[in-house]
Amino acid sequence: MATTLPLSTRGLLPAQRVATAATGESAVVRWVLIGVAVLFLALFIFLPLAIVFSQAFAKGIGPYWASLRQPDALSAIRLTLLAAGIAVPLNLVFGVAAAWAIGKFEFFGKSLLITLIDLPFSVSPVVSGLIYVLLFGLQGVLGPWLARHNLQIIFAVPGIVLATIFVTFPFVARELIPLLQAQGQEEEEAALALGASGWQTFFRVSLPNIKWGLLYGVILCNARAMGEFGAVSVVSGHIRGRTNTMPLHVEILYNEYQFSAAFAVASLLALLALATLLVKTLVEWRARRQLAESARWDGEEQIA
Repeated sequence: MATTLPLSTRGLLPAQRVATAATGESAVVRWVLIGVAVLFLALFIFLPLAIVFSQAFAKGIGPYWASLRQPDALSAIRLTLLAAGIAVPLNLVFGVAAAWAIGKFEFFGKSLLITLIDLPFSVSPVVSGLIYVLLFGLQGVLGPWLARHNLQIIFAVPGIVLATIFVTFPFVARELIPLLQAQGQEEEEAALALGASGWQTFFRVSLPNIKWGLLYGVILCNARAMGEFGAVSVVSGHIRGRTNTMPLHVEILYNEYQFSAAFAVASLLALLALATLLVKTLVEWRARRQLAESARWDGEEQIA
């Protein structure tokens, strides 16, 4: 019995017809939704980015580079990269260990561990910074002991690193937990049965299966580490040339009405964000391509 296609789906490709039939929406509705999404992106992402770069280069390329070469700006750039360079590897180790424990084992307190991993998502960064002040400040719980041993955490680089680690540690773990839970343990058990050691099983069997999720989590973690403001602002003390990261330096320059310099540093942060987005897109594309190739090989093997 012949099936008559609706007028709204005639002339479309088969995949487009399936999508139309699945949603039950006309082409007009789809284009309206797409237009709303594009308008939202234009107003809240593309337009602010355009303003940042236009203001950064408003006085020319010379003042722009001069703003970035200032000692305070260079110090802020170095400190931002240092904090991210310490926080990301530590969160990588923690994320893999926590995700492995949650995805591969059943133990008492597993739900509590998952809740604690999600804690930075629900706690304000300012509150987390205040927690570190209450712990390591001069009037805090550990403050007198640190003072006696001539150790400074708050208003110093260690406090900035600790705050950055706290606000970024869920990203790697949260990307890996669903992958490890869906992966199961069959491949690892087979490798162990064939005589592989635990480390060999991890590096040759488990890690290749989660490498794209791992890289994706690292990218997100690094982006958040470089752009963190709230927690770092509380523990840094805003000491120029010593404890100011790039976001804090932008705030200080803007409050002092040095708009060109502020937008110059902000444009550097925006470039880092765009580079992160580009790498993220490439990782997603490579992961989808590898998945499609794997599905194609599986299909060919089944046919053979």
